Amino acid sequence: MAETRGRRKEEGIERIARIQDALKRADLDAVIVTLPSYVLMLTGYWPVIGTAVAIASREGEIAILAPEDELGFAEHSWADRVRTFNPATLDHITTAALAVTDPLRSLLHDMKLHCARIAYEYGAASEPATYAGMYLYSHSKIDILRVAAPSAALAPADELLRELTTTKTESEIYRIRLACHIAHQAFEYGSSEIRAGTPETGIAALYRSGFSLYGMANEHVLRSDGFAWCMSGPNSANAKAAFAHSTHRLLLAGDLVLVHANTYVDGYWTDITRTQVLGEPDAKQRAIFSAVNEAREAAFTKIKPGVHASDVDLAAREVLAKHGFGSNFSHSTGHGVGFNAISANARPRIHPQSDEVLEIGMTFNIEPAVYLEGFGGVRHCDMVAVTTTGMELLTPFQPIEY
Repeated sequence: MAETRGRRKEEGIERIARIQDALKRADLDAVIVTLPSYVLMLTGYWPVIGTAVAIASREGEIAILAPEDELGFAEHSWADRVRTFNPATLDHITTAALAVTDPLRSLLHDMKLHCARIAYEYGAASEPATYAGMYLYSHSKIDILRVAAPSAALAPADELLRELTTTKTESEIYRIRLACHIAHQAFEYGSSEIRAGTPETGIAALYRSGFSLYGMANEHVLRSDGFAWCMSGPNSANAKAAFAHSTHRLLLAGDLVLVHANTYVDGYWTDITRTQVLGEPDAKQRAIFSAVNEAREAAFTKIKPGVHASDVDLAAREVLAKHGFGSNFSHSTGHGVGFNAISANARPRIHPQSDEVLEIGMTFNIEPAVYLEGFGGVRHCDMVAVTTTGMELLTPFQPIEY
């Protein structure tokens, strides 16, 4: 375990330095978080049920307060202090908020933060699911802090945290790249099993089984899984919605088969879609694939540091309009992915009205699409990372070949 902690500590050096810099610029002594994605960003540990607390100080000290049964995961972090608490007991009925208060008071005192200027998450957030049931402290965080550190000066940290999660470190991009590689294996496996007569739900299950099968075969992965949906024939046009939905519809020869997936490796997420034809595509399908592929390439050529995110969106949108599909692309070209899975407001927002500028280390999806009601939809959603000279395609598999 000591060797693992040492390796993880090296992975966290760049992230810790960024946190320190952000706290200094904001004139804060520390930041406290409970949302699992923020705990992951601060510590390298991805909580399971959502009751963990993470603290990062201006001096670069990182601490975790984890539920007892998550100690095995928390010990794989780069935190300097890892303590546990018991969010449930047979002695009396309690809540995580009540159970964590005294241990948090003790931890803040030991870190000499009980009278400090402390920032905390406060506003609305989009959080990827860590487990079937998640605990969210929500606004009770402020009540916990007022009891645990009554002399501390408290301030919301939402903008600081959004800024910190927008660009990824080298080690974080490595983890996202690994998640994409595992998804690649699962997509190859799933697509090879697509058959006429199979229900959409069956196809989705095939893909999803690969996310854990191939992920847990990697000795450096603690948790790997994800979600997959299949939408076929006219149902594939429904992929334009804010959520995906597999039905019991049986696949037919000639169908458009759209598979959307969000996968993770230890809390680092992907957002990937591939569309294929069950059999040979007809002329209309070929035209749509050609337009989507050209829009994808147009967006890629724009991606580099200093470019406005809206210009990337425009590049894809203009191509689809040129092919007569402008009104059939009804969502933005992309959004931030990595600490988040699907959040239209995760930065950078590749949106017509976005005022954001691309920076090195940003990771996001590019998802040009055409949706024709009653006919079907084609979407090709890739993951990319902004580099010093342009971009790295993190999902270079199953290109559009029609």
